[in-house]
Amino acid sequence: MKSFKALTAVCGLALVGALFAPAAKADDWNQKTVITFSGPVEIPGVHLKGWSILPAGTYVFKLLNSQSDRHIVQIFSADESTVYATILAIPNERLTATDKTVITFRERPAGEPEALRAWFYPGMTSGQEFVYPKAKAMQIAQETNTPVLSADIPAETAEPIQSATEPAAVALIQAPVETVDPTPAATPTPQAELPATASPVPMLALLGALALGGFFALRAFERNAS
Repeated sequence: MKSFKALTAVCGLALVGALFAPAAKADDWNQKTVITFSGPVEIPGVHLKGWSILPAGTYVFKLLNSQSDRHIVQIFSADESTVYATILAIPNERLTATDKTVITFRERPAGEPEALRAWFYPGMTSGQEFVYPKAKAMQIAQETNTPVLSADIPAETAEPIQSATEPAAVALIQAPVETVDPTPAATPTPQAELPATASPVPMLALLGALALGGFFALRAFERNAS
């Protein structure tokens, strides 16, 4: 897991500055942050049905109101009336804090929306590394050739998660997290070894016996001839 976290520092780093609105730091408890995306973004976690990809626009990121788990992130509409996604995350550390929000993405093939990877709140070195449902994590790992955090969680829900005490939220919090690695390239199949040939010793013995027999036969012939 440590090696996986190290990848975050070099993959898809996006400083939230000109494109993203400054963070609202009035409420450090839920780390409310207003973010504007300039293009479509694929979101992890359990998203509201039909909202696996957010169109360009303004959204609100907040930690779920939970005393026991501080690594459940929710994405709201700009007016906070709709919860588009509830995302399981694990702590992610960076060396230096910044005074602005930092979002990291996973680069995707041409034509595909960028996929959210991590979120760092202003002034903090500890951030949130997002976890994807297993099937989507496998797909992104293949497309980006990088490990992706995964959990056996539903990809979408008909009703948004509103509280940490809801069964869906509890299941999300308790879900074991694993790392999905890209499928390694197929290794060449070793050629089968040919069976060892028979030892030459018996053949040499046979040739020797034939030669010796021929020698004695020749001597007998010469004696009879004389």
